[in-house]
Amino acid sequence: MFHRLTKTTLLAAYQLSVATGIALLPVALAARRMGVTLPVHRLVETTGDAYERAATR
Repeated sequence: MFHRLTKTTLLAAYQLSVATGIALLPVALAARRMGVTLPVHRLVETTGDAYERAATR
């Protein structure tokens, strides 16, 4: 049961990080024009990797 809860929580965190990345896209584009990059991709990759590790157990 604990594994299922962990897996569900990680899936929700991954989906939330993807939605946040999509929502921040206009901000990221404006920041890139000013020469600043936002590391949102690291958040998405990290949560995705954690979910994949939990799913393979």
